[in-house]
Amino acid sequence: MDEIVYYDRYLERECLEKVYGDKFLRWTYGTLGGRIALTTMVKRAWFSRWYGWRMDQAKSAEKIPPFVKEYELDPAEFRLAVSDFNNFNEFFYRQLNPEARPIDSESDTVVFPADGRHLCVSDISQTDGLFVKGEMFSLAELLGDPQLAERYSSGSLVLSRLCPVDYHRFHFPVAGVASAAQLLNGPLFSVNPIALVQNIQILAKNKRCLTRLQTEQFGEVLLLEIGATCVGGICQTYTQDTGVQKGSEKGYFKFGGSSTMTIFEPGRIQFDQDLLHQSNQHRELYARVGDRMGSALKQHS
Repeated sequence: MDEIVYYDRYLERECLEKVYGDKFLRWTYGTLGGRIALTTMVKRAWFSRWYGWRMDQAKSAEKIPPFVKEYELDPAEFRLAVSDFNNFNEFFYRQLNPEARPIDSESDTVVFPADGRHLCVSDISQTDGLFVKGEMFSLAELLGDPQLAERYSSGSLVLSRLCPVDYHRFHFPVAGVASAAQLLNGPLFSVNPIALVQNIQILAKNKRCLTRLQTEQFGEVLLLEIGATCVGGICQTYTQDTGVQKGSEKGYFKFGGSSTMTIFEPGRIQFDQDLLHQSNQHRELYARVGDRMGSALKQHS
């Protein structure tokens, strides 16, 4: 695969992604030896647990300052100073100062649940693919429930891809009442486009958590967190069956690149124009937690 190009909402231009572990990813998904390693080792849960354990060791804190410099992160956003993290994993799922991620306050909007690169589908039944034209995953396999999949088969979807360099806490995109998170177990393939252009079904097979969010303006919204290679865990921090606010924290990923998915009932949401335009080009839009991704369609508002 060529360089990964995304569109930055804030810079208003295309950017090249600096991929953490780029050489390893390209070897794993682009060579025979790598694909053998993928089948026998990399996708296995024990491999990710082992890597996560390494990131929990005190020595891993040495990686933090060069990582911040290499990927041009802003320490002023961090709730803790760089020197206060005990290991790399603590830094990886760091909290930010509230003012670093203001939440859109309009009553009829829905916001991005995570920092990352986002793709939307207005009508899942009409899509021509996500990263590659014609390539789409199975909704029934993703949700683990054919009846639920049928209900959302003409719904709308946003895939939010987090890179290792991103803020790795995920949030509620809209206010509502959240169910318990249901674990759907699976392997841990990479969710980087280098892997997804070869097999989009990875998104429907990987270990994932499903939460149902009952909302006033958007009906029942499905929230999924999808694990990936080297993700040490998907951790939920919200209290189930209670009211949650738009933009409040839902949980966090331990070390590794990951994804979230937000799925709406048919006819509930109008996505913002820049998200729609970039998605129609099979190009991700970079945007941050709390910024609007769209608004309620008037017939339901």
